[in-house]
Amino acid sequence: MRAAFAMTPDLQHRFFDATLLAELSDLVDIDADTVLTSYDDSSAVGVEVLITAWGTPTIDAAALTRMPRLRAVVHAAGSVKYFLSPAAWERDLLVTCGVEPNARPVAEYALAAVLWATKSVLPLTERFRAERATPDLTVDDTIDGAYGTTVGLLGASATGRALIELLAPFDIPVLVSDPTIDAAQAAELGAELVGLEQLFERSRVVSLHAPLLPQTRHLVDARLLGLMGDGTTLINTARGGIVDHDALRAELVSGRLRAVLDVTEPEPLPADDPMWNLPNVTLTPHVAGSQGSELRRLGRAAVDEVRALIDGRPPLHPVDPATLATSA
Repeated sequence: MRAAFAMTPDLQHRFFDATLLAELSDLVDIDADTVLTSYDDSSAVGVEVLITAWGTPTIDAAALTRMPRLRAVVHAAGSVKYFLSPAAWERDLLVTCGVEPNARPVAEYALAAVLWATKSVLPLTERFRAERATPDLTVDDTIDGAYGTTVGLLGASATGRALIELLAPFDIPVLVSDPTIDAAQAAELGAELVGLEQLFERSRVVSLHAPLLPQTRHLVDARLLGLMGDGTTLINTARGGIVDHDALRAELVSGRLRAVLDVTEPEPLPADDPMWNLPNVTLTPHVAGSQGSELRRLGRAAVDEVRALIDGRPPLHPVDPATLATSA
């Protein structure tokens, strides 16, 4: 079976180390050093499996015409919405993606942010740096601690579910708000299903894990932020557009809330945005998703998908086109 990489050139070597490339080469006929950056190349004609990632050229009707034997797209990253046209689904291609493997590092980042937030690590770090003296924490009632501290998740996405699983050993009550699940499903995940208002009212930490859709743009607005208690923390590893940043900025400048933001709107923030310099804000450059060695987890998942295809087994992480309208 003939396969090809279609992604940003040389990216395949970050996703697939020598061991994974050797394993992949045992399964399919593939040139490990060649990447399709368009489908005009004659080498695309006989491709049956495309292994894609960031920078994949759009697969539209014209591309499909040039690849008449294409039967599967194995995406070693998250969403496929941005490069697969409706024509791909009309061809009835098998499409898999790395949403679930990529959810793991995002959930791990969010877990770290949750635990640091409950211990007030970041504001204490700023205070320690400024005062150069150890505060008397025995009388400090601004630190919640993790035990029994309620954490709310906006969205039961793959990342949200992974975070619920990671939070399980920490004796942390978890709330979740998501219109796509019911109370029984939330309980099975290990969380209590609540409405949006309850989520923001009851949680000491709110972590965002919803997709950016027309109905979720600026969903986290001044009203919801106003429901958060003084000293509570908002964590965003999803998409910046879910939050009304004007409203968030006002709360953060006032010092009432804290935030850990891996994504913003725009991204990055303008150089003169006051959030860069606020002691109650941590900004990171969209690093929560797979980075470094974590990319090989996505490569591992892609090789496993190709093996399942070769063996005639069901795909491990298939993409259902019916879910694309409500997914990231």
